[in-house]
Amino acid sequence: MAQGARRTITQVVAVVVLAVAVAAFLSEKAVRHEFFDLKVYHGALTWWVHGGEIYDFLKPGSPYGFTYPPFAALVMLPMVLLSWQVATMVSLVATVVVSIVVIWWLVDPIARRCGWTRWFALAVALCLAAAYEPMRETVSFGQVNMLLLFVVAVDLLRWLPAGSRWAGAGVGLATAIKLTPGIFIVYLLVTGRWRAAFTAMGAAAGATLLAGALFPDASREFWTSALWNTDRVGELAFVSNQSLRGVLARLDPAHPRSVAWLVLVLATLAAWVWRSRAASAAGDEAVGFALTGITMCLVSPVTWVHHLVWLLPALILLVDNGMAAPARSGRRPILLAAATIGYVLLISRIIWRFDEDFGGVTGFLGSNTYVWISLGLLLGLPIRHPATPARGAPAQRRTSAVETGGVAQLPQPHRVASAGQRHRIGALGTVR
Repeated sequence: MAQGARRTITQVVAVVVLAVAVAAFLSEKAVRHEFFDLKVYHGALTWWVHGGEIYDFLKPGSPYGFTYPPFAALVMLPMVLLSWQVATMVSLVATVVVSIVVIWWLVDPIARRCGWTRWFALAVALCLAAAYEPMRETVSFGQVNMLLLFVVAVDLLRWLPAGSRWAGAGVGLATAIKLTPGIFIVYLLVTGRWRAAFTAMGAAAGATLLAGALFPDASREFWTSALWNTDRVGELAFVSNQSLRGVLARLDPAHPRSVAWLVLVLATLAAWVWRSRAASAAGDEAVGFALTGITMCLVSPVTWVHHLVWLLPALILLVDNGMAAPARSGRRPILLAAATIGYVLLISRIIWRFDEDFGGVTGFLGSNTYVWISLGLLLGLPIRHPATPARGAPAQRRTSAVETGGVAQLPQPHRVASAGQRHRIGALGTVR
């Protein structure tokens, strides 16, 4: 049997074994929420089209209602034409498809540079992503997190590096659907991408005004009342709230410390601006995207566990940087160990051990585990700088992935050097 065939068989067996292991893990650890949030969306929209006020709807037996802006209701409106079974299938398929695409964009350049079989690298990454608690919570709740992440990723990882006239439009639409992605507009501003920033603001404003024109009563209700009613989203001290606000709320649930929270938010934003500008200056668009997603989770008043899918790009990039570091350097094991520890904690449901009792030092540290990971990624995710040839040295020609069938055939010393270009993801997803 040829060596290539043996390698393929070994990889297929490895993927099957990993998939079975992940399935067994999920059967024990995954909590089944029965598409709870999707039921809220479907119920609220059905109530709305039959004459009710969308923001008056509460899911039977719960205090939860529709919390998104009216433009989100417009985008989701076709859902009322679907039966509940079809709606859940559409939600599941859409989340899976966009997750595959985003993970492919982030993992494929690693596979190309390291000479890994690309389908095998993607299959392993997808199995690991399936075990990731925020991902499985997103799927189980029927949430929109990965759909929004995909829209923003299209914008920042595809259109922006390619200089597309559409750069910023995805961020604007995501902001009109759910307000928190608006931080990506600020990212475009602080990194000097003025045209994209104004496109994003125009898209967000246009979508919001369209919804206002079509649904004036719902828009008035959202912007004047529903938006400010924090009881609609849940208790701040609930252990699932893995934001800075949640940390402070768990210290004193009866008296959340608003001033302390604002101080922490400002410090976090200052660190984010500093690191994002450095990433932009280095041309590391993927790290800028990841840092902004992390910061969004930290500074939002409410960041449920399923919102932490925004940490997934940072974890993949941590592996990327670890693999790009010289094999004999101390950076490689440190970065790969950090990625492994962060991932293991984020699949472990460790915070739920402190759901009932988050007091004391152990409770404080354990109940906020995912916040500590977010802070570590914000401050420690490496920024890759393009390699600069020594002055007077002849430029080394890079062989494109297209020329070599997908994997860049570089002499080993130049693999690491050229990795600084990895995050300039162009229209075809190749390293350039």
